[in-house]
Amino acid sequence: MGEITTLSDAVARLVHDGDTIALEGFTHLIPVAAGHEIIRQGRRDLTLVRMTPDIVYDQLIGAGCARKLIFSWAGNPGVGSLHRFRDAAQHGWPAPLEIEEHSHAGMANRYAAGAAGLPFAVLRGYTGTDLPAQTATIKPITCPFTGEVLTAVPALNPDVAIVHAQRADRDGNVQIWGITGVHKEVVLASRTSLVTVEEIVDELEPRPGAIVLPGWTVDYVAHVPGGARPSYAMGYYDRDNVFYQAWDDISRDRDAFQAWLRSEVLS
Repeated sequence: MGEITTLSDAVARLVHDGDTIALEGFTHLIPVAAGHEIIRQGRRDLTLVRMTPDIVYDQLIGAGCARKLIFSWAGNPGVGSLHRFRDAAQHGWPAPLEIEEHSHAGMANRYAAGAAGLPFAVLRGYTGTDLPAQTATIKPITCPFTGEVLTAVPALNPDVAIVHAQRADRDGNVQIWGITGVHKEVVLASRTSLVTVEEIVDELEPRPGAIVLPGWTVDYVAHVPGGARPSYAMGYYDRDNVFYQAWDDISRDRDAFQAWLRSEVLS
């Protein structure tokens, strides 16, 4: 059963130096508050996994938490580059960053394989790209039935999955709606999991299109209203587009970033 606790306590229990951590959420329900708590607790040498690392991963990388990034696209959505990510990858500041790049389909299938207890996933999605030449975890595989050459990618089984959701009940069952991304797959694939939620209710009311993560799949639930800001949580608040635009200037300069980090996260 998903134990209800505080965000700081859950991060302290689950996230350790050197762990492989996946903070997932596709356009909305991004667990930004959890990322900030990882920064506050000073975790280091993390392998960060995410299909679409955006500004919260820029912040984790700039704060010196990461040694490696496994991803399929990186950027400030609708604005441009992630400047802290680029600084780490290109100049080693504040620490060198190893990168492992996949396609969206490759990452989603890696999570699905991990959730299913399989060692790898097979897909056609890399045909015609140069990613197999750049990424050691993309390999050709021949179908034993047709002889077709396909692509294999290894399962992803992070140490910790962290996602944000709209609701949980007091037994730790979690309800999610809107764009659900790979919330289900990453929680099922990971060794441990934390879900931050907008509210905790006595009973989850049925909602069209919603999925439910049963309490037995979740280790901890933390009540964190606004925990996805500046991304949005469908049914609760909108995306803060002004902040995403402002982040471009904040993150370009090391001193400006560090001042923002001290003011908005570490304090």
